[in-house]
Amino acid sequence: MSIEEAIKRKLYSGEEEDNNSYSGMSHQDERVEELKRTVREHNMKESSRNKQLLLQKQVLNSAIWHYLEKESETQFRDLLLTNEEKRFIGEEIRQQMVGFGIIDPLVKQSNITEIMINGTEQVFIEKSGKLQLAYDDDGDPLKFGSEDELMNLIEKIVSPINRKVDESDPIVDARLPDGSRVNIVIRPVSLEGPIVTIRKFPENPYPMEKLIEFGALDKEIADFLNDLVHAKYNVVISGGTGSGKTTFLNALSMFIPGGERIITVEDSAELKLTQIANLVRLETRPANIEGKGDIPMRDLVRTALRMRPDRIVVGEVRGGEALDMLQAMNTGHDGSLTTGHANSAVDMLSRLETMVLMSGLELPIPAIRRQISSAIELIVHLGRLRDGSRKVLQITEVRNLKDGEIETVDLFNWKMNADQSTKEKLVGRLEATGNQIMQTGKWEAAGLHPPKIRNISLMEGLQ
Repeated sequence: MSIEEAIKRKLYSGEEEDNNSYSGMSHQDERVEELKRTVREHNMKESSRNKQLLLQKQVLNSAIWHYLEKESETQFRDLLLTNEEKRFIGEEIRQQMVGFGIIDPLVKQSNITEIMINGTEQVFIEKSGKLQLAYDDDGDPLKFGSEDELMNLIEKIVSPINRKVDESDPIVDARLPDGSRVNIVIRPVSLEGPIVTIRKFPENPYPMEKLIEFGALDKEIADFLNDLVHAKYNVVISGGTGSGKTTFLNALSMFIPGGERIITVEDSAELKLTQIANLVRLETRPANIEGKGDIPMRDLVRTALRMRPDRIVVGEVRGGEALDMLQAMNTGHDGSLTTGHANSAVDMLSRLETMVLMSGLELPIPAIRRQISSAIELIVHLGRLRDGSRKVLQITEVRNLKDGEIETVDLFNWKMNADQSTKEKLVGRLEATGNQIMQTGKWEAAGLHPPKIRNISLMEGLQ
Protein backbone atom coordinates (compact mmCIF):
# COMPACT_ATOMS: atom_id res chain seq x y z
CA MET A 1 0.00 0.00 0.00
CA SER A 2 1.38 3.46 -0.92
CA ILE A 3 1.72 6.19 1.69
CA GLU A 4 -0.93 8.23 -0.15
CA GLU A 5 -3.47 5.39 0.22
CA ALA A 6 -2.64 5.01 3.91
CA ILE A 7 -3.26 8.71 4.49
CA LYS A 8 -6.51 8.53 2.54
CA ARG A 9 -7.78 5.67 4.69
CA LYS A 10 -6.87 7.53 7.87
CA LEU A 11 -8.52 10.77 6.81
CA TYR A 12 -11.64 9.24 5.31
CA SER A 13 -12.39 6.30 7.60
CA GLY A 14 -16.02 6.39 8.63
CA GLU A 15 -17.02 8.85 5.87
CA GLU A 16 -19.30 8.03 2.96
CA GLU A 17 -17.42 7.91 -0.33
CA ASP A 18 -19.52 10.57 -2.01
CA ASN A 19 -18.32 12.94 -4.71
CA ASN A 20 -16.99 15.41 -2.17
CA SER A 21 -14.98 12.65 -0.49
CA TYR A 22 -13.38 11.63 -3.78
CA SER A 23 -12.57 15.24 -4.51
CA GLY A 24 -10.89 15.51 -1.11
CA MET A 25 -8.91 12.33 -1.68
CA SER A 26 -7.60 13.75 -4.94
CA HIS A 27 -6.59 16.89 -3.06
CA GLN A 28 -4.71 14.79 -0.48
CA ASP A 29 -2.80 13.06 -3.31
CA GLU A 30 -1.72 16.44 -4.56
CA ARG A 31 -0.68 17.58 -1.08
CA VAL A 32 1.48 14.50 -0.46
CA GLU A 33 3.14 14.90 -3.86
CA GLU A 34 3.68 18.59 -3.14
CA LEU A 35 5.31 17.70 0.19
CA LYS A 36 7.64 15.20 -1.51
CA ARG A 37 8.54 17.74 -4.17
CA THR A 38 9.21 20.48 -1.61
CA VAL A 39 11.46 18.30 0.56
CA ARG A 40 13.26 16.98 -2.53
CA GLU A 41 13.94 20.52 -3.77
CA HIS A 42 15.34 21.50 -0.36
CA ASN A 43 17.73 18.55 -0.48
CA MET A 44 18.74 19.14 -4.08
CA LYS A 45 19.72 22.69 -3.16
CA GLU A 46 21.64 21.26 -0.21
CA SER A 47 23.42 18.78 -2.50
CA SER A 48 24.50 21.61 -4.82
CA ARG A 49 26.39 23.05 -1.84
CA ASN A 50 27.60 19.68 -0.54
CA LYS A 51 28.55 17.39 -3.43
CA GLN A 52 28.99 14.43 -1.05
CA LEU A 53 25.42 14.56 0.25
CA LEU A 54 24.01 12.04 -2.22
CA LEU A 55 26.94 9.69 -1.58
CA GLN A 56 26.52 9.57 2.21
CA LYS A 57 23.39 7.64 3.14
CA GLN A 58 23.17 8.62 6.80
CA VAL A 59 23.80 12.31 6.08
CA LEU A 60 21.18 12.28 3.31
CA ASN A 61 18.63 10.54 5.55
CA SER A 62 19.20 13.15 8.27
CA ALA A 63 18.77 16.00 5.78
CA ILE A 64 15.56 14.51 4.39
CA TRP A 65 14.14 13.97 7.88
CA HIS A 66 15.06 17.54 8.92
CA TYR A 67 13.17 19.14 6.03
CA LEU A 68 10.32 16.62 6.27
CA GLU A 69 9.78 17.47 9.94
CA LYS A 70 10.00 21.18 9.22
CA GLU A 71 7.51 21.15 6.33
CA SER A 72 5.02 18.74 7.96
CA GLU A 73 4.85 21.01 11.00
CA THR A 74 4.31 24.20 9.00
CA GLN A 75 2.66 24.40 5.57
CA PHE A 76 1.69 20.69 5.48
CA ARG A 77 0.19 20.40 8.99
CA ASP A 78 -3.19 19.48 7.45
CA LEU A 79 -1.82 16.03 6.48
CA LEU A 80 -1.52 15.03 10.18
CA LEU A 81 1.38 12.68 9.44
CA THR A 82 2.55 10.11 11.95
CA ASN A 83 6.25 9.30 12.37
CA GLU A 84 5.70 6.01 10.52
CA GLU A 85 4.15 7.82 7.56
CA LYS A 86 7.00 10.32 7.55
CA ARG A 87 9.49 7.45 7.41
CA PHE A 88 7.65 6.01 4.39
CA ILE A 89 7.69 9.38 2.64
CA GLY A 90 11.34 9.94 3.57
CA GLU A 91 12.35 6.58 2.07
CA GLU A 92 10.45 7.36 -1.16
CA ILE A 93 12.21 10.72 -1.40
CA ARG A 94 15.60 9.06 -0.81
CA GLN A 95 14.93 6.48 -3.54
CA GLN A 96 13.85 9.25 -5.91
CA MET A 97 17.10 11.09 -5.25
CA VAL A 98 19.65 8.27 -5.31
CA GLY A 99 17.83 5.20 -6.63
CA PHE A 100 15.10 4.53 -9.18
CA GLY A 101 12.03 5.23 -7.08
CA ILE A 102 9.48 2.47 -6.72
CA ILE A 103 11.24 0.30 -9.33
CA ASP A 104 14.56 0.40 -7.46
CA PRO A 105 14.02 -3.10 -5.94
CA LEU A 106 13.20 -4.45 -9.42
CA VAL A 107 16.39 -2.99 -10.89
CA LYS A 108 18.41 -4.70 -8.16
CA GLN A 109 16.83 -8.16 -8.57
CA SER A 110 19.13 -10.22 -10.76
CA ASN A 111 16.43 -12.69 -11.84
CA ILE A 112 14.35 -9.93 -13.48
CA THR A 113 15.45 -9.45 -17.09
CA GLU A 114 12.97 -6.79 -18.27
CA ILE A 115 11.01 -3.96 -16.65
CA MET A 116 8.14 -2.41 -18.62
CA ILE A 117 6.47 0.74 -17.28
CA ASN A 118 3.19 1.49 -19.10
CA GLY A 119 2.31 4.92 -17.77
CA THR A 120 1.71 5.46 -14.06
CA GLU A 121 -0.76 2.60 -13.53
CA GLN A 122 1.05 -0.51 -14.79
CA VAL A 123 4.50 -1.99 -14.27
CA PHE A 124 5.26 -5.36 -15.88
CA ILE A 125 8.37 -7.48 -15.45
CA GLU A 126 9.88 -10.46 -17.24
CA LYS A 127 11.02 -13.10 -14.78
CA SER A 128 12.35 -16.51 -15.84
CA GLY A 129 11.13 -15.79 -19.36
CA LYS A 130 7.53 -15.06 -18.23
CA LEU A 131 5.72 -11.69 -18.28
CA GLN A 132 3.87 -10.70 -15.10
CA LEU A 133 2.66 -7.67 -13.17
CA ALA A 134 5.02 -6.21 -10.59
CA TYR A 135 3.78 -5.99 -6.99
CA ASP A 136 4.94 -4.03 -3.94
CA ASP A 137 5.73 -5.47 -0.52
CA ASP A 138 2.04 -5.39 0.46
CA GLY A 139 1.03 -7.46 -2.57
CA ASP A 140 -0.59 -4.52 -4.38
CA PRO A 141 0.18 -3.81 -8.07
CA LEU A 142 3.10 -1.42 -8.34
CA LYS A 143 2.02 2.07 -9.43
CA PHE A 144 3.54 5.54 -9.63
CA GLY A 145 1.91 8.21 -7.50
CA SER A 146 1.82 10.70 -10.36
CA GLU A 147 3.15 11.39 -13.82
CA ASP A 148 5.57 13.90 -12.28
CA GLU A 149 7.10 11.09 -10.23
CA LEU A 150 7.58 8.99 -13.36
CA MET A 151 9.04 11.93 -15.30
CA ASN A 152 11.44 12.54 -12.41
CA LEU A 153 12.64 8.93 -12.79
CA ILE A 154 13.08 9.44 -16.54
CA GLU A 155 15.10 12.61 -15.99
CA LYS A 156 17.35 10.73 -13.57
CA ILE A 157 18.00 8.08 -16.23
CA VAL A 158 18.77 10.39 -19.16
CA SER A 159 20.62 13.28 -17.50
CA PRO A 160 23.83 11.39 -16.52
CA ILE A 161 24.45 10.48 -20.17
CA ASN A 162 23.66 13.97 -21.51
CA ARG A 163 20.46 13.06 -23.26
CA LYS A 164 17.11 14.79 -23.08
CA VAL A 165 13.48 13.86 -23.60
CA ASP A 166 10.64 16.36 -24.01
CA GLU A 167 7.67 17.07 -26.28
CA SER A 168 9.93 18.11 -29.14
CA ASP A 169 12.06 14.96 -28.78
CA PRO A 170 9.73 12.37 -27.16
CA ILE A 171 11.73 9.22 -27.97
CA VAL A 172 15.14 8.47 -26.51
CA ASP A 173 17.43 5.48 -25.97
CA ALA A 174 19.57 5.46 -22.86
CA ARG A 175 21.27 3.11 -20.44
CA LEU A 176 21.61 2.63 -16.70
CA PRO A 177 25.01 2.74 -14.95
CA ASP A 178 25.13 -1.07 -14.96
CA GLY A 179 24.75 -1.14 -18.76
CA SER A 180 21.04 -2.03 -18.85
CA ARG A 181 19.36 -0.75 -22.02
CA VAL A 182 16.52 1.79 -21.67
CA ASN A 183 13.95 3.00 -24.21
CA ILE A 184 11.71 5.94 -23.30
CA VAL A 185 8.63 7.27 -25.09
CA ILE A 186 6.57 10.16 -23.67
CA ARG A 187 3.62 12.29 -24.72
CA PRO A 188 2.48 13.25 -27.33
CA VAL A 189 3.74 10.08 -29.06
CA SER A 190 2.59 7.84 -26.20
CA LEU A 191 -1.11 8.28 -25.51
CA GLU A 192 -1.01 6.47 -22.16
CA GLY A 193 1.69 8.65 -20.63
CA PRO A 194 5.43 7.97 -20.30
CA ILE A 195 6.50 4.46 -21.36
CA VAL A 196 9.83 3.10 -20.08
CA THR A 197 11.29 -0.24 -21.16
CA ILE A 198 14.40 -1.45 -19.37
CA ARG A 199 16.33 -4.44 -20.75
CA LYS A 200 18.52 -5.55 -17.87
CA PHE A 201 21.90 -7.18 -18.19
CA PRO A 202 23.75 -9.00 -15.41
CA GLU A 203 26.33 -6.91 -13.57
CA ASN A 204 28.84 -9.65 -14.28
CA PRO A 205 28.25 -11.01 -17.79
CA TYR A 206 27.39 -14.69 -18.05
CA PRO A 207 30.30 -16.83 -19.21
CA MET A 208 29.62 -19.69 -21.58
CA GLU A 209 29.67 -22.13 -18.64
CA LYS A 210 26.61 -20.34 -17.22
CA LEU A 211 24.75 -20.59 -20.51
CA ILE A 212 25.53 -24.30 -20.55
CA GLU A 213 24.08 -24.53 -17.06
CA PHE A 214 20.92 -22.74 -18.25
CA GLY A 215 20.58 -25.28 -21.06
CA ALA A 216 21.22 -22.83 -23.91
CA LEU A 217 23.83 -25.14 -25.41
CA ASP A 218 25.92 -28.20 -24.61
CA LYS A 219 29.59 -28.11 -23.55
CA GLU A 220 30.71 -29.83 -26.73
CA ILE A 221 28.95 -27.18 -28.81
CA ALA A 222 30.60 -24.49 -26.66
CA ASP A 223 34.01 -26.09 -27.28
CA PHE A 224 33.26 -26.10 -31.01
CA LEU A 225 32.42 -22.37 -30.91
CA ASN A 226 35.53 -21.72 -28.80
CA ASP A 227 37.66 -23.21 -31.57
CA LEU A 228 35.83 -21.11 -34.17
CA VAL A 229 36.61 -17.90 -32.27
CA HIS A 230 40.27 -18.88 -31.71
CA ALA A 231 40.60 -19.70 -35.42
CA LYS A 232 39.23 -16.21 -36.24
CA TYR A 233 36.08 -17.16 -38.10
CA ASN A 234 33.74 -14.23 -38.70
CA VAL A 235 30.52 -14.99 -36.83
CA VAL A 236 27.10 -13.32 -36.84
CA ILE A 237 24.67 -14.04 -33.99
CA SER A 238 21.06 -13.73 -35.13
CA GLY A 239 17.75 -13.99 -33.33
CA GLY A 240 14.52 -12.25 -32.47
CA THR A 241 13.88 -9.66 -29.77
CA GLY A 242 14.71 -11.01 -26.32
CA SER A 243 16.41 -14.15 -27.64
CA GLY A 244 19.63 -13.38 -25.75
CA LYS A 245 21.85 -12.15 -28.59
CA THR A 246 23.84 -9.62 -26.53
CA THR A 247 24.29 -12.07 -23.65
CA PHE A 248 25.51 -14.73 -26.06
CA LEU A 249 27.82 -12.26 -27.84
CA ASN A 250 29.36 -11.39 -24.49
CA ALA A 251 29.90 -15.05 -23.65
CA LEU A 252 31.32 -15.81 -27.11
CA SER A 253 33.63 -12.79 -26.91
CA MET A 254 35.18 -14.25 -23.75
CA PHE A 255 36.81 -16.85 -25.99
CA ILE A 256 38.89 -14.12 -27.68
CA PRO A 257 42.55 -14.43 -26.60
CA GLY A 258 43.46 -11.79 -24.02
CA GLY A 259 46.54 -10.61 -25.91
CA GLU A 260 44.62 -9.12 -28.86
CA ARG A 261 43.51 -5.51 -29.40
CA ILE A 262 39.73 -5.39 -29.58
CA ILE A 263 37.49 -2.46 -30.60
CA THR A 264 33.80 -2.64 -29.64
CA VAL A 265 31.22 -0.45 -31.40
CA GLU A 266 27.76 -0.14 -29.88
CA ASP A 267 24.67 1.99 -30.06
CA SER A 268 24.40 1.75 -26.27
CA ALA A 269 27.41 0.32 -24.41
CA GLU A 270 26.47 -3.12 -23.05
CA LEU A 271 29.37 -5.46 -23.79
CA LYS A 272 31.79 -6.29 -20.97
CA LEU A 273 34.90 -8.06 -22.25
CA THR A 274 36.62 -8.38 -18.92
CA GLN A 275 39.49 -10.60 -20.09
CA ILE A 276 40.76 -8.14 -22.74
CA ALA A 277 43.48 -5.75 -21.53
CA ASN A 278 43.84 -3.83 -24.82
CA LEU A 279 40.16 -2.95 -25.18
CA VAL A 280 38.65 0.19 -26.75
CA ARG A 281 34.92 0.81 -26.37
CA LEU A 282 33.08 3.17 -28.74
CA GLU A 283 29.47 4.33 -28.37
CA THR A 284 27.23 6.34 -30.69
CA ARG A 285 26.08 9.85 -29.78
CA PRO A 286 22.67 11.37 -30.63
CA ALA A 287 22.18 14.83 -32.04
CA ASN A 288 22.05 17.82 -29.70
CA ILE A 289 19.14 20.25 -29.27
CA GLU A 290 19.98 21.91 -32.62
CA GLY A 291 19.93 18.53 -34.37
CA LYS A 292 23.70 18.50 -34.84
CA GLY A 293 26.66 16.59 -33.47
CA ASP A 294 25.33 13.05 -33.82
CA ILE A 295 27.91 10.30 -34.34
CA PRO A 296 26.29 7.24 -35.97
CA MET A 297 27.44 3.63 -36.03
CA ARG A 298 28.90 3.98 -39.54
CA ASP A 299 31.34 6.67 -38.43
CA LEU A 300 32.44 4.59 -35.44
CA VAL A 301 33.00 1.43 -37.49
CA ARG A 302 35.09 3.37 -40.01
CA THR A 303 37.03 4.99 -37.16
CA ALA A 304 37.62 1.59 -35.55
CA LEU A 305 39.35 0.42 -38.74
CA ARG A 306 42.00 3.14 -38.22
CA MET A 307 42.69 2.11 -34.62
CA ARG A 308 44.74 -0.99 -35.44
CA PRO A 309 42.22 -3.58 -34.19
CA ASP A 310 42.85 -7.31 -34.31
CA ARG A 311 39.10 -7.77 -34.26
CA ILE A 312 36.03 -5.54 -34.28
CA VAL A 313 32.97 -6.46 -32.23
CA VAL A 314 29.82 -4.60 -33.28
CA GLY A 315 27.01 -4.83 -30.74
CA GLU A 316 24.28 -4.93 -33.39
CA VAL A 317 24.05 -4.01 -37.06
CA ARG A 318 20.80 -2.27 -37.96
CA GLY A 319 21.53 -0.10 -40.98
CA GLY A 320 24.22 1.14 -43.36
CA GLU A 321 27.00 0.22 -40.92
CA ALA A 322 26.53 -3.37 -42.14
CA LEU A 323 28.52 -2.47 -45.26
CA ASP A 324 31.43 -1.13 -43.20
CA MET A 325 31.31 -4.21 -41.00
CA LEU A 326 31.49 -6.50 -44.04
CA GLN A 327 34.41 -4.53 -45.44
CA ALA A 328 36.22 -4.82 -42.11
CA MET A 329 35.77 -8.59 -42.20
CA ASN A 330 37.08 -8.63 -45.75
CA THR A 331 40.16 -6.49 -45.10
CA GLY A 332 42.20 -8.40 -42.57
CA HIS A 333 40.07 -8.10 -39.44
CA ASP A 334 39.25 -11.79 -39.18
CA GLY A 335 37.44 -13.05 -36.12
CA SER A 336 35.04 -10.12 -35.98
CA LEU A 337 31.67 -10.65 -34.29
CA THR A 338 28.28 -8.96 -34.46
CA THR A 339 24.57 -9.55 -33.91
CA GLY A 340 21.42 -8.83 -35.88
CA HIS A 341 17.65 -9.28 -35.71
CA ALA A 342 16.33 -12.11 -37.88
CA ASN A 343 13.99 -15.11 -37.74
CA SER A 344 16.55 -17.57 -39.12
CA ALA A 345 20.09 -17.74 -40.46
CA VAL A 346 18.88 -17.36 -44.05
CA ASP A 347 16.73 -14.37 -43.07
CA MET A 348 19.83 -12.81 -41.51
CA LEU A 349 21.54 -12.82 -44.89
CA SER A 350 18.49 -11.18 -46.50
CA ARG A 351 18.47 -8.52 -43.80
CA LEU A 352 22.17 -7.85 -44.37
CA GLU A 353 21.45 -7.24 -48.05
CA THR A 354 18.76 -4.73 -47.11
CA MET A 355 21.02 -3.00 -44.57
CA VAL A 356 23.84 -2.64 -47.11
CA LEU A 357 21.36 -0.98 -49.48
CA MET A 358 20.55 1.44 -46.62
CA SER A 359 24.16 2.68 -46.78
CA GLY A 360 23.22 4.90 -49.72
CA LEU A 361 25.71 3.31 -52.13
CA GLU A 362 24.06 2.03 -55.27
CA LEU A 363 25.69 -1.38 -55.29
CA PRO A 364 24.28 -4.15 -57.50
CA ILE A 365 22.77 -7.10 -55.62
CA PRO A 366 25.38 -9.60 -56.96
CA ALA A 367 28.20 -7.41 -55.59
CA ILE A 368 26.48 -7.18 -52.19
CA ARG A 369 26.04 -10.94 -52.06
CA ARG A 370 29.70 -11.50 -52.94
CA GLN A 371 30.68 -9.19 -50.08
CA ILE A 372 28.45 -11.09 -47.65
CA SER A 373 29.54 -14.57 -48.74
CA SER A 374 33.24 -13.71 -48.55
CA ALA A 375 32.98 -11.87 -45.20
CA ILE A 376 30.67 -14.02 -43.04
CA GLU A 377 31.52 -17.64 -42.40
CA LEU A 378 29.19 -18.78 -39.61
CA ILE A 379 25.77 -17.74 -38.30
CA VAL A 380 24.62 -18.79 -34.84
CA HIS A 381 20.85 -18.39 -34.56
CA LEU A 382 19.16 -18.05 -31.16
CA GLY A 383 15.54 -18.22 -30.14
CA ARG A 384 13.27 -17.82 -27.15
CA LEU A 385 10.90 -20.77 -26.98
CA ARG A 386 7.32 -20.69 -25.73
CA ASP A 387 8.35 -21.99 -22.29
CA GLY A 388 10.55 -18.91 -21.84
CA SER A 389 13.87 -20.72 -22.35
CA ARG A 390 16.52 -19.32 -24.70
CA LYS A 391 18.50 -21.75 -26.81
CA VAL A 392 20.86 -22.04 -29.75
CA LEU A 393 18.53 -23.22 -32.51
CA GLN A 394 20.78 -23.27 -35.55
CA ILE A 395 24.44 -23.10 -36.54
CA THR A 396 24.90 -22.43 -40.25
CA GLU A 397 27.94 -22.17 -42.51
CA VAL A 398 27.85 -19.44 -45.16
CA ARG A 399 29.50 -20.59 -48.38
CA ASN A 400 30.04 -19.11 -51.83
CA LEU A 401 27.55 -17.87 -54.39
CA LYS A 402 25.68 -20.55 -56.29
CA ASP A 403 23.43 -19.55 -59.19
CA GLY A 404 23.44 -15.98 -57.93
CA GLU A 405 22.30 -16.94 -54.41
CA ILE A 406 24.38 -17.25 -51.23
CA GLU A 407 24.73 -20.93 -50.41
CA THR A 408 24.17 -21.84 -46.76
CA VAL A 409 24.49 -25.24 -45.10
CA ASP A 410 23.10 -26.01 -41.65
CA LEU A 411 25.59 -27.77 -39.41
CA PHE A 412 23.22 -28.08 -36.42
CA ASN A 413 19.45 -27.71 -36.02
CA TRP A 414 17.36 -27.81 -32.85
CA LYS A 415 14.60 -30.41 -32.89
CA MET A 416 11.86 -30.70 -30.31
CA ASN A 417 10.85 -34.02 -28.78
CA ALA A 418 7.05 -33.76 -29.06
CA ASP A 419 6.43 -36.79 -26.85
CA GLN A 420 8.37 -35.43 -23.86
CA SER A 421 7.54 -31.72 -24.26
CA THR A 422 4.74 -30.00 -22.41
CA LYS A 423 3.28 -26.50 -22.52
CA GLU A 424 5.42 -25.48 -19.53
CA LYS A 425 8.63 -27.25 -20.57
CA LEU A 426 10.07 -27.99 -23.99
CA VAL A 427 12.51 -30.85 -24.49
CA GLY A 428 14.71 -31.08 -27.56
CA ARG A 429 18.14 -31.52 -29.06
CA LEU A 430 20.54 -29.51 -31.16
CA GLU A 431 21.22 -32.23 -33.68
CA ALA A 432 24.07 -32.37 -36.18
CA THR A 433 22.83 -32.49 -39.76
CA GLY A 434 25.79 -34.53 -40.94
CA ASN A 435 27.20 -31.65 -43.00
CA GLN A 436 30.86 -30.76 -42.38
CA ILE A 437 32.52 -27.34 -42.49
CA MET A 438 33.87 -26.71 -45.97
CA GLN A 439 36.02 -23.67 -45.07
CA THR A 440 38.79 -25.27 -43.01
CA GLY A 441 41.68 -22.96 -43.95
CA LYS A 442 41.49 -20.81 -40.81
CA TRP A 443 41.03 -23.90 -38.65
CA GLU A 444 44.22 -25.47 -39.98
CA ALA A 445 46.13 -22.15 -39.84
CA ALA A 446 45.32 -21.96 -36.12
CA GLY A 447 46.94 -25.38 -35.60
CA LEU A 448 43.65 -27.07 -34.70
CA HIS A 449 42.64 -30.54 -35.78
CA PRO A 450 40.20 -30.49 -38.71
CA PRO A 451 36.68 -30.19 -37.27
CA LYS A 452 34.65 -33.38 -37.27
CA ILE A 453 31.04 -32.59 -36.48
CA ARG A 454 29.16 -35.41 -34.87
CA ASN A 455 25.73 -35.63 -33.29
CA ILE A 456 25.88 -33.27 -30.30
CA SER A 457 22.72 -32.53 -28.33
CA LEU A 458 21.54 -29.75 -26.08
CA MET A 459 20.99 -30.42 -22.41
CA GLU A 460 17.31 -31.19 -21.93
CA GLY A 461 14.86 -29.71 -19.50
CA LEU A 462 16.97 -26.84 -18.15
CA GLN A 463 15.68 -23.29 -18.22
